[in-house]
Amino acid sequence: MQKLGFNNKTYIAEQTRRIRERIERFGGKLYLEFGGKLFDDFHAARVLPGFDVNGKVKLLCELKDQAEIILCISAKAIEANKIRADVGITYDLDVMRLIDSLRKMGLYIGSVLITQYSGQAGADVFRKKLEMRGERVYVHTLTKGYPSDVDTIVSPEGYGANPYIETSRPLVVVTAPGPGSGKLATCLSQLYHEYLRGMRAGYAKYETFPVWDLPLDHPVNVAYEAATADLRDVNMIDPFHLAAYGTTAVNYNRDIEAFPVVRTILGRICGEDLYRSPTDMGVNMIGRCITDNAVVQEAARQEIIRRYYQARCAYTKGEGDLEACKRIEFLMSSQRINTNIRRTVAAAVEKSRESGRYAVAIELPDGQVVTGKSSELMNDTAAAVLNSIKALAGLSDEILLISPVVLEPIIRLKKEMLGSRYPVLKLEEVLLALSISAALNPTAQLAMEQLPRLRGCDAHCSDIITQADANTFLKLGVNVTCEPQYPTKDLYFK
Repeated sequence: MQKLGFNNKTYIAEQTRRIRERIERFGGKLYLEFGGKLFDDFHAARVLPGFDVNGKVKLLCELKDQAEIILCISAKAIEANKIRADVGITYDLDVMRLIDSLRKMGLYIGSVLITQYSGQAGADVFRKKLEMRGERVYVHTLTKGYPSDVDTIVSPEGYGANPYIETSRPLVVVTAPGPGSGKLATCLSQLYHEYLRGMRAGYAKYETFPVWDLPLDHPVNVAYEAATADLRDVNMIDPFHLAAYGTTAVNYNRDIEAFPVVRTILGRICGEDLYRSPTDMGVNMIGRCITDNAVVQEAARQEIIRRYYQARCAYTKGEGDLEACKRIEFLMSSQRINTNIRRTVAAAVEKSRESGRYAVAIELPDGQVVTGKSSELMNDTAAAVLNSIKALAGLSDEILLISPVVLEPIIRLKKEMLGSRYPVLKLEEVLLALSISAALNPTAQLAMEQLPRLRGCDAHCSDIITQADANTFLKLGVNVTCEPQYPTKDLYFK
């Protein structure tokens, strides 16, 4: 069983209290810039064992009588068909997915805002699509004078050129499907219009990482830096906080660099100096909910290794850059860790070397490492998962959970009727076959019942796996990494 190092119940309570305090500080109206992922925050769950992957949206549910949500999306992201990598869909589709999911939880979506608009045709289509479904959509163009000409920014030509987004609740959560969506600009624009109307309101920022009250070199903060290596984010001691209070706090370069301008704009809008440091703007309480620092540190070190392999594979696929890989290697060196701390790495590589086939290793909750290799019937990911659930069920490795008599017709169908170039069965296909076998085979049923126990397990592959297998591992909750090499010389790999 995975050791826990984080108390999610305490976190929800403390975070809710902190946000309510900030609402009261500003007379009952707060624009909260909400960073990170509302759903499926697997990074936080991996580095903070015990963190609920949907903890942030559950936090909002505690405040749902007070909260409404503005969902931002950049017109540039729509036009570029920007994809959210973890779920494999474009940002515009993710906005619609978020609306549906949030409403099912009883949360109020006030409006959708298209930011950074300059006539993009894709944004026009998206707006019409939403409005035809009854959604309230606003459009903001690029702010004139931003970021240096504060006189223009805080004027009718700057924020004043944006339409005011009508809101009705004391907590306005401004969120987005990904970074660069204009959340901060939205909050500041709204504050400008609120004060223009004689209404007092405030601004705060909720980012999960870096954790301001953990040391700069704490593995949790280093893991965040590894996760954002492609964005060139760098954790830093907040110099404004140190100067104002004489205490150290951790923030990251972009917030620190932007703070002087943000502080000036806020002061110009509100007529007072609201914050003395970028850390002051935050409301994050995560650091105070860690219950076992040793467990959290080890989990974060493992995440740094995962990010290293992720970056190496992205570079091999032509989707990443070498600088990000080198940055993570430096972070690994600073933490005095290497890939050997991930037990599945050596096991997968050795299994592949011995068998002459591609292989996958999975570390089970009891620490046992199980391997599987590719065959004429199924690929290495499928073999490893079947072997793992047999081990979890206490079944002999010799037992066949799915008869070749069942698998071979599926392969023929893929090859002869569907024209598949790679008829060997992938992980999801094998699991579907297993579910059919389980209807008549109690042994297969027993093994299939073990699948939930794979959640949180680590896996490593001796080759880059297909996106389909990666998605299935994600659904199973398995944390998978791959050696940065393709299993075939073919250019088309899917």
